[in-house]
Amino acid sequence: MRLMSFDYGTKRIGIAISDPLQIIATALTTIHPEKIGDFLKDYLQKESVETFIVGKPLQMDGTPSESTQHIVGFIRKLKKDFPTIPVVEVDERFTSKMASNVIAQSSLKSTKRREKGLVDAISATLILQTYMEGKSY
Repeated sequence: MRLMSFDYGTKRIGIAISDPLQIIATALTTIHPEKIGDFLKDYLQKESVETFIVGKPLQMDGTPSESTQHIVGFIRKLKKDFPTIPVVEVDERFTSKMASNVIAQSSLKSTKRREKGLVDAISATLILQTYMEGKSY
């Protein structure tokens, strides 16, 4: 079964997915928060997801950031709409910066590198990769 991660934002949610063996994390898409419920219902009809992993935004000192309240609401909705799928939170500090660095160093055309959704999808991939690496030992 797959793992699915989210980099939640009020304008976009980056989504990444693992392969069925939970070895490789891949950016899936970026979606508007209002459309996430329908997207997940459709996706879960085709694929099995074992766990949802949600990036938890923290300050440098480990305290919740201003956007934490939005994440709490998103997690509550995931648990209500998909009660059989556990939700795990993962520290997402530095993922957006790391994603921006990955994009800057890539061979993508400059117009593609400027797409804001790309950062969110790669951030979700980094969140998922962090979770899988922590789980592997």
